Amino acid sequence: MKSNNPVFSRAEGFNGQGAHGYGNQTYANDPSQWNIAQGGHAGQGGQADYGYAPAPVAQRPMTIDSVVQKTGIALGVVIVTAVITWIMTPAIDSSSALNSIYLAAMLGAGGAFILSMVNSFKRVISPALVLAFCAAEGVALGALSKMFDAQFGEGIVTNAVMGTFAAFAGTLAAYKFLNIKVGNKFRTFVVAAMFGMVGLGLLEMVLSIFGAGMGLFGFGTLGLITAIVGLVLGVFMLIMDFDFVEQGIAAGLEERESWRAAFAMTVSLVWIYTNLLRLLAILQQD
Repeated sequence: MKSNNPVFSRAEGFNGQGAHGYGNQTYANDPSQWNIAQGGHAGQGGQADYGYAPAPVAQRPMTIDSVVQKTGIALGVVIVTAVITWIMTPAIDSSSALNSIYLAAMLGAGGAFILSMVNSFKRVISPALVLAFCAAEGVALGALSKMFDAQFGEGIVTNAVMGTFAAFAGTLAAYKFLNIKVGNKFRTFVVAAMFGMVGLGLLEMVLSIFGAGMGLFGFGTLGLITAIVGLVLGVFMLIMDFDFVEQGIAAGLEERESWRAAFAMTVSLVWIYTNLLRLLAILQQD
């Protein structure tokens, strides 16, 4: 099944092909797959020396356990770097301290965005790049959470964290017990909406630089609407993640693809957390 998700479309096993070379294995005992030995140069008497191609090295398949382990590692890096950022940045007691934390949030978010694009379109998943993304995301979330805590307090960060994991558990339960099926139209809609939200965020950031922001991601009515839409979209993204993991395991993907699944679910959970944090802040100020 062809995926519209840019994260999973790079993994051939998620597109309905077999595992371990995805249907393109070279077998050592298949004469049609013989190769010319020593790079294919001719042997004595002008005759080519033929040898068997080496058999492919078997790779362990992706499992639920491997996905859980890799996702746990990815989220652990996000949480640890977020805590370190919170501790290492100055207390928000002056405009200069606020500017420093805001700069950390912007740098972390910028690095996370670039790395997310690289990981999304990279054909062979790189665990190092996934963890680098998690570290950058942790810096951004740590700084952002500290700013929200200073402004709104009253356990808003704790509530957002608990709400995020509750959304994850609830979505997983609904996916399994309600036997939710993901179709191509649903995938197309979710991916289009996700890139639309990202595009609006970038537009709002550029307009804000020139003092012409629309308040789409602020704390007003428009901000409330986009926070709710973003939260629902995050849940839809999780449903897609669960579906693709299930498909990948059924297709016998190699274990390294667990990192791709972990990356996708980390993106979805961060998406849910940031929108839930903003939603709680808006409701709290009312």
